Amino acid sequence: MPTTPSTPSAPSGTAGRPSDAARRRALLRTARDVAEDLAADSVAREQAGRPPVDETARLREAGLLAALTPPRPGRGADWRTGCAVIREIGAADSSLGEVLARHYVHTWGGRFYAADHHAAALEEESAREQWLWTGAVRAPAPGGEAEPPDLTLKPRSPGYVLSGRRPVDTAVAAADQIAVDAVCAVTGDVLVVRVAPGAPGVTLEPAHDRLGQRVAGAGAVVFDRVAVAPGQVLGRRPYDEESTAPFTALAEPALRLALCHVGLGIAEGALTEARDLSRGGRAHRLPGEDPDLFLAYGELASAAQTATAVVDRATEVMAQALDAGEQLDAEDPAGIAALVATAETVTSEAALHITARVLEFADAPGLDRFWRNARVLTAHRPVAHRLRSIGEHYLNGSHRAVAAAFR
Repeated sequence: MPTTPSTPSAPSGTAGRPSDAARRRALLRTARDVAEDLAADSVAREQAGRPPVDETARLREAGLLAALTPPRPGRGADWRTGCAVIREIGAADSSLGEVLARHYVHTWGGRFYAADHHAAALEEESAREQWLWTGAVRAPAPGGEAEPPDLTLKPRSPGYVLSGRRPVDTAVAAADQIAVDAVCAVTGDVLVVRVAPGAPGVTLEPAHDRLGQRVAGAGAVVFDRVAVAPGQVLGRRPYDEESTAPFTALAEPALRLALCHVGLGIAEGALTEARDLSRGGRAHRLPGEDPDLFLAYGELASAAQTATAVVDRATEVMAQALDAGEQLDAEDPAGIAALVATAETVTSEAALHITARVLEFADAPGLDRFWRNARVLTAHRPVAHRLRSIGEHYLNGSHRAVAAAFR
């Protein structure tokens, strides 16, 4: 079994254990090395569009899957560091950035839904086994507006039987754990459970010929009377935002914020690749000293920096909220969610604008992948819908409006 990369010796808070700062530096160095490796053949892999089996093996061998778990003494990654790793990988290959983003947030699922001792044991096992997580846990409906369940659980001693079909955005054919929410047919409770893809009754349906994010490994998972042991139940997912505990309410905004870092990675990757082409003078259509080219790059660089500032602010606020844990104030999640919705809006607009505009002054094979990736990453989240929710929250402090932004 591959092992995590060794951490350079550094001053430590306890004997023989590297300090948190040293571990963070080592993890970011590893992310940069992996990003360089992924960037070298990103165009060819994107054109092939195969499931990310080989790519996730690279992440596992580098120790990134084990490292991107919630922080505990001596292991895991704090929210700031985890998002920095996601952005670094996303700039080189946004499909793998999305795989890591969803993996990292799903590893927080124990803390969002389970008791602390259950969460600690699950995180320990995930890091030890170097599991790759994926899944699709839906946000509670605003006002308890129930939707017909696509996944159901029927009690069976011991545990449950899971049936139904659920679309999943990443690593369908490569994951070790799939997290989903399902409705108990007897009690009506919505439970969050984890299932191994190789379990009897699980069928994987990888998607083909996607417009973008082709290496993310999207598809669907079909559950045909799949046995779910009691230990595979993370906990109960609330019906609506009113009944959601403050810390649990961070689950969906945390996922959206992690994906914002993927969007930033796309914008940064597109700008960097186009800049290198313009500097080399091989493919740009405007003269290398033309002030219009400077103006264009100035506009795009400013758009990227603006999005970065908003996302970094949301990241810091989210990190503080995650650190607060169960002590989080009941009024905080709505404000955090509104800030994340703002970051998502600014980032999606910047990524789409930048990735489309660079095609005007650089024409090279594969450069269009950045726009296609940005389009797929943002396609299911209309900007107008989010802006209305942000505006309603700003005007009257509506928690319902913020929850609606994430549906």
